[in-house]
Amino acid sequence: MHSKLYIPARSAEPPYTVDITPSSAGWSESSLHVVELTPGQAMSLDTGDNEVMLLPLAGGGTVECAGETFELSPRASVFDGPADMVYLGIEQAYTLTGTGRIAICGARANRGFPNRRVAAADVSVELRGAGNCSRQVHNFGTAGVFEADSLIACEVITPGGNWSSYPAHKHDENTPTQSELEEIYYFEIAAGPDNSRGFGYHRVYGTPDRPIEVLEEVRTGDVVLVPHGYHGPSVAAPGYHMYYLNVMAGPGAERAWMIVDDPEHAWLRGTWDDQRVDPRLPLHSPTPQGA
Repeated sequence: MHSKLYIPARSAEPPYTVDITPSSAGWSESSLHVVELTPGQAMSLDTGDNEVMLLPLAGGGTVECAGETFELSPRASVFDGPADMVYLGIEQAYTLTGTGRIAICGARANRGFPNRRVAAADVSVELRGAGNCSRQVHNFGTAGVFEADSLIACEVITPGGNWSSYPAHKHDENTPTQSELEEIYYFEIAAGPDNSRGFGYHRVYGTPDRPIEVLEEVRTGDVVLVPHGYHGPSVAAPGYHMYYLNVMAGPGAERAWMIVDDPEHAWLRGTWDDQRVDPRLPLHSPTPQGA
């Protein structure tokens, strides 16, 4: 039996493949929509009281808003390097036109920030961990990298056989060491030979005071919600690279990503000092400016 925090692929009404709102998730801040557009299809949308970050998962298009047109350059797949990202602030009508799967990351916001585009070539690519805990992070919308009111978002690629989001960590309280953040994990898994379907696993567990139990097999298009508790690992099955899009926001006054590890497993980070980053990373380097 699946957890109620697991949302299977394509459970939304077309053209959406994912349709997560604060109301449907049972929380107050974070949202994620993935739209699948036929060639040249246009959608009229509104940010309302949300700020949003749009990026192509597979495909591309344009975003027209307030007299400006922003390009979302085509991306073949989530495993082909970072993507362009377009940020839109609150209370804005816009038109999304394109082809393929486009993600719309959202969060409730109180302040308006300028609409703008981040080119794929300008997205910071970070290699985290070491050994079989190595993973690649595209920091297109993280705190300290991109200015916004509440929304935090990034992409993570985990090579086949590796463990990501590990050691398990949590961010469910506003304290000097944690930020209270609701988090969405959206997964895609690279296909294997003869288009074999890959898979992975994702774990969420709680504390005695706030129990939660999730252990789900995940495939392309699946989502796991993390309202609270320790989350990790995200495990990529051998032979199949794993991608996930993280969308986070919280009610705190400060936009920050502060975490605490599960104290039983925090020692693991110290072992990375003597290990190399997985030589398969980066899977795809960003295109240099001017190339």
